[in-house]
Order: sequence, then C-alpha cells, then structure tokens
Amino acid sequence: MTQSTAPQSDHRTVLLRGGDVHSPADPFATAMVVERGHVAWVGSEGAADAFASGVDEVIDLEGALVTPAFTDSHVHTTSTGLALTGLDLSGARTLAEALGLLRTYVNTHPGERVVLGHGWDATRWPEQRPPSRAELDGAAAGRPVYLPRIDVHSAVVTTALLDLVPGVTALAGYHPDAPLTGAAHHAVRSAAHGAVTPQQRAEAQRAALAQAASLGIGTVHECAGPDISDEDDFTGLLKIAAEQQGPRVFGYWAERIEDEKGAARIRELGAVGAAGDLFVDGSLGSHTAFLHEPYADAPHTGTAHLDAAQIAAHVTACTEAGLQAGFHAIGDAAVCAVVAGVRAASETLGLARIRAARHRVEHAEMLTPETVAAFAELGLTASVQPAFDAAWGGRDGMYAARLGAERAGTLNPYAALLRAGVPLAFGSDSPVTPLDPWGTVRAAAFHRTPEHRISVRAGFTAHTRGGWRAVGRDDAGVLVPGAPADYAVWRTGELVVQAPDDRVSRWSTDPRSGTPGLPDLTPGGELPVCLRTVVFGQTVYVRPNE
Repeated sequence: MTQSTAPQSDHRTVLLRGGDVHSPADPFATAMVVERGHVAWVGSEGAADAFASGVDEVIDLEGALVTPAFTDSHVHTTSTGLALTGLDLSGARTLAEALGLLRTYVNTHPGERVVLGHGWDATRWPEQRPPSRAELDGAAAGRPVYLPRIDVHSAVVTTALLDLVPGVTALAGYHPDAPLTGAAHHAVRSAAHGAVTPQQRAEAQRAALAQAASLGIGTVHECAGPDISDEDDFTGLLKIAAEQQGPRVFGYWAERIEDEKGAARIRELGAVGAAGDLFVDGSLGSHTAFLHEPYADAPHTGTAHLDAAQIAAHVTACTEAGLQAGFHAIGDAAVCAVVAGVRAASETLGLARIRAARHRVEHAEMLTPETVAAFAELGLTASVQPAFDAAWGGRDGMYAARLGAERAGTLNPYAALLRAGVPLAFGSDSPVTPLDPWGTVRAAAFHRTPEHRISVRAGFTAHTRGGWRAVGRDDAGVLVPGAPADYAVWRTGELVVQAPDDRVSRWSTDPRSGTPGLPDLTPGGELPVCLRTVVFGQTVYVRPNE
C-alpha cells in the first residue's frame, strides 16, 4: 500500500483550539490534540487547558472549522497537472473561441513537441459540433495536437499527430473527420503522452498534488492503467508521493489479470488493486457508454469492452490473490455485465469472500433498482462523481440529449444507493471535472433530480470516510482518538445540518440534536476556504497570508 508519510521523528504534539472540530466523538468539540501523526484527543475548550503546557505547539483556530481531510477517490494525477499547466479549453463558450485559444497557445509555446489540451465540450457550444481536422490543422500551424473531449473518451487531433501513429487509420474507432474513439484514441493518446518528458511529467504530478492539498484533499486514489497512461507515469507518481510531504496516493492499475502471476505484477507496480478505469464501456458524452436501448441521438447502443465472463475471471483472480478488483461502468448494460460477472465469481468463491474484498465500480451512473440491490448484496463500493450531474444533468443537459429526459432522470441515484446500504466514495475524475470537494458534496446534496439528493452530512462522509473505506480502511477519514491525523482547517460561515427534507434540516439544526454541523452549501453561496491541510500530522499546505 503506497502512501506518503513523513518520518516519525518529525512529528510534533499540537493542540488546536478555539474553533469547531467536526468529530463524532464530541459533536460540540472545539479543540483537538495531535500526537505522533494521530488524533490523540478531541473535546471542549475548557478541557483543552489541561493540554496546553504539554504540547510543542498551540494553534489558535480563531473560529475556524476543522474537518477530516477529503479523499478524492478517482483522479488522473498527471492529466490533472497537464491540464493545470497546459491548454485548458473548458471555459471556451464557442467552437471559434476554442480554435482561437488553440491558435494563441501554439504561438506562445513553440518548444512543445506535442500540444496537449483538455476540456472541450461541443454540447455547450452553439455550433453543437467538435472542430474538424481541417480547422485544427489551420489553428495549429502544422503542429501535432491532442485534444481529448472533456470526458477523455474521445479526442480530436491534427494530421501531424496522426502522422506519428503508423496504422492508426486501420484501428477501431478511427474516423476521418470526427473524434477518435476506442483503439484509435488510445493509440494517439499514447503517442501524445509519449512526447511528455519525465521532467514535464513530474512537474505536472507535483502541480496536481499541490492543487489537491490547497483544497483540503489529503488523499487521492490514482486511477491509472495501460489504456490511460504507462507504468513509468504510475510508478513515478507513487515515488513522488512517498518522498514529498503532500497528499497520500493510493494507486489503482486497471489491467485485467487471470492468475497469481498477474496479481504479483500489480503488486510490483505498487498498486493496491487491479481496478479503477478497467473499461467495461466508455462515456455518455462520447456515445460509447454501453446501453440496453439505443441512444436518443444516435442509432446504436455504445461500446462494450468486457463481458460478464471476463469480469468474473478478473474478480475471481483478484479475490483469490487478496487484491481489490474494480471496473469503469457507466451505461446500464455495462453495469449489468459487472453485476453478472461479480455474482458469477461469488458463486465460485462464496459471497462472503467477495463482500470482504470490497471490489469497486467507478462511475456506476445508469443504475436500476435491481442493480442497486445487487451492489448491496455483493458488497460493491460505488465510486461516483456528483459533479457529473451538476455539469450534465437536468432536463436540458447533455444526459437528456443523449438518453432522453426519462432515462436521464434515473442517473446517479445516490439516495437509493444509500438506502440500500451501498458504500459510497466520492471523487472528481479530475481533469474530467475539477478537484473541488465541497462543490462535490454540494452537487450530491442539490442533485438536479430531487429524489436522488442526499444530506450534506452523508455526502461529506462519502468524500472523507467513504474514500478510506474504499481502500479497505475503517479507521481513518474521521477525527476520533487513534485515527490518522489527516485534517483540514476551513474559513466558513455558520454551521448547519442540511438534508433533502427541509423539515429534517430545521429539526437537526437544534443544538439538542447532537448532530455536528457543517458549512451551508446552498447553491449560490460561497464555499469554505481551505486555510491549512495536514496529512499524518504534517502540514502540507498553508494558505498564503493567513
């Protein structure tokens, strides 16, 4: 299990006091003691006096809120860093504006072998179409350019990049003048990322981890694999995380295995599981999610990469080797294939062993009551991204365009998952949607489909403790004595308890309820500002001028 920790000798005993400490150990706690990288005590201001003379440092919170640090359960770290430092098209409001941004970037970055961009979404443009290859070639002045769609499941590229990939026109997913998907997309992505130097890659990884730390994220789950990055990228990231003070990194490598030899290779890479983006299908935005019924705006049902038998074999091999298995599944047919495969493995190995392994499903957007029940039965963790609904949900959003309003309204049913007892772990899939933990909790609490909303408290738990449970740890992600001292300090307004039902919200804000409050995340209001992030007792971020 690879994670960043500081040497024990560096740890100081610290008393934080004069604020609000979000802890189930004491719903009214205002102080906390950290010792040797763990929470040693939480309690009231009066009791804190007894600790003041015996600690190395006292931090006056000045009314700030202390919470467990967030865990982002689905991140592509290098791509996130490259998006931070490269061409960002997520703000482009029109196709013409996107081409203008590309033209400017090419002119101001003459030394880059391949131009890497990210974030375009034609469904938000009045033109309602991606750039043509001729338009890209004109804007790029003959340079190789790789521009993945916001969901990273298709890309538009220049002719100069295609020329670097012999045989690409014969691969599945190649289209002469439309976004590349499938094998063709993987091939051009490999060529584009292969042009990134080790130094550029390391700088991008450090930039992404620093960004995460500045947002109160103490742990990230890196979702890598042979179709997404490469082994040097993965092992390089784990090395950086182990050597520098910053967010912990748990790495998943999305490669299918069949036996103990395959499992040993996963462990040699430093991965905690053969999971993450092991693709069963693609994405809705790129028309590659695998559906039972055709898309509303395309005459097909998407793309299947794995069937139930292949899924069963992978889950069986992982379970026997003591590894987590996991899959990327978005469409309803893909999710059904995962359920069928995991159930078949349970019939071979026994349900108890499958449940104990805590296998994961990433995204899991198109669920039915039957598949929700199956997740609960099989002990599958739903590793989900509420920001997807905020970005593409609603009656006028991309989901409705792809599926029709009725099917779109069934997507991302967080309330149903919680009612069934399915473990939730929240993440961003950055750079698909940004690192933004409080915004993620807000998106779940104010889901565009009201019946799928959950309380802020439930969303917060999914983004803190849920991420730790998703890697098999039940002792972390919460500020109680003995837990790892991973926490963040926030400047925020009044603390409240918000739930989908207003009557519950009003009752539970009464102090007599004993429910710890959290920031008011009502849409339109300001989100909390991170002042400090601490991982295993070591400060990894302090807001400038604070």
